Amino acid sequence: MSAEAKRILLVDDDQDLLRLLSMRLQSAGYEVICAESGEEALGLFPVAHPHVVISDLRMEGMDGMALFDAIRTSNTSIPVIILTAHGSIPEAVAATKRGVFSFLTKPVDSKGLLREIGKAFNLTAAGEGGEGSGPEGLWRREIQTRSPVMEKLLSRAKLAAESDSSILIRGESGTGKELFARAIHRASHRASGPFVAVNCGAIPDALLESELFGHTKGSFSGAVKDYPGLFKSAHEGTLFLDEIGDMPLALQVKLLRVLQEKQVRPIGATKAFPIDARIISATHRDLESEIVNGNFREDLFYRLNVVSLELPTLSQRREDIPLLADQFLRSLTVKTGKKVNRFSSEAMEELMAAQWPGNIRQLLNAVEQAVALATTPVIPADLLSSAIRENQEKVPSFAEARRNFEQEYLVRLLKITGGNVTQAARLAKRNRTDFYKLLQRHHIVPSMFKS
Repeated sequence: MSAEAKRILLVDDDQDLLRLLSMRLQSAGYEVICAESGEEALGLFPVAHPHVVISDLRMEGMDGMALFDAIRTSNTSIPVIILTAHGSIPEAVAATKRGVFSFLTKPVDSKGLLREIGKAFNLTAAGEGGEGSGPEGLWRREIQTRSPVMEKLLSRAKLAAESDSSILIRGESGTGKELFARAIHRASHRASGPFVAVNCGAIPDALLESELFGHTKGSFSGAVKDYPGLFKSAHEGTLFLDEIGDMPLALQVKLLRVLQEKQVRPIGATKAFPIDARIISATHRDLESEIVNGNFREDLFYRLNVVSLELPTLSQRREDIPLLADQFLRSLTVKTGKKVNRFSSEAMEELMAAQWPGNIRQLLNAVEQAVALATTPVIPADLLSSAIRENQEKVPSFAEARRNFEQEYLVRLLKITGGNVTQAARLAKRNRTDFYKLLQRHHIVPSMFKS
């Protein structure tokens, strides 16, 4: 991993110590982002994308543990090292039980700190890849993102990839579940082995068993030769079971048995052979509801759902829309040979504002249609309108979003207080006069909420 990729967020309200530690870490080859308070660090966190956080425990305002708790709400896997001049065994035990990676006392021993940082990087997605993962970052090369949500998910995926545990990828159709599964495979020690994908909903029930487990010649009508099946094809690699929620119940029983016994007996065969394949499955269905409705086996669910990763919708990662659109544009112009260079600013606004119920797949379709119809190097907004549903809700402006929030908040307060403006103003921590002005601005009549 290059030194530039090793980013540390360093937090301390002692400017002299912050400067000293920063110089030591930079001389050790780390990129250091400094913050003089927990609040400043929390603001920098989603922009800096650090791989390790080092924070003082005792700070004015947000202390180190409060910062740790806030970071954990958005990223559960990033290592956090806490430093304190007031260290004690009870504090250290309590901190590590809550998930703090390491707890060091001041004055900080440089060798000890660098040793802990090294251990922390070995556990993160920024650390050196395992055997077969290739150069750092290669495993995720096909995933374009600047979204904190996706970065958090990729960090979890990298950690999960290092084991052989079964992974269930959830997400709406078109969010890129197979692409994500391939990235996990590349990050694993099985990267040199095959990646075999099968869509369980696209193959007729009668053929799916043969496709997965194989068959012998003459075992059924049309079986003119032996077929090894996908489990055997994925030996020492990864088998990706897409749309696992569409698998028929009868076949779920057989799949469960294969996963439990770790061996497969092809249709018509008298002997079973051992299997060695990592299972990654994916679904857009709510499998818990399918279990309640009797459509999916609970025991199979727990076998497949050892690690659960949920892909966000495209609307939940809007900052990635320009990246993805430009990537699709470059790929399509190379493929078609058309001289199309970019989107107009209005066209990009159109892409950013759309809801994209079909997610990344729909975005690709829209860009492909625009490239096909483009007659100029710059794609105008009107070329995209036919590919984006006309009735899609647009993203509200900041002013609209704020106005809607204020109105809903005021109505909720008046419902709670039964129309009592004094009590509502007290709950909102506003004086009565200002509160009345807010009500008038939103045309809300308090008397309508009285019993």
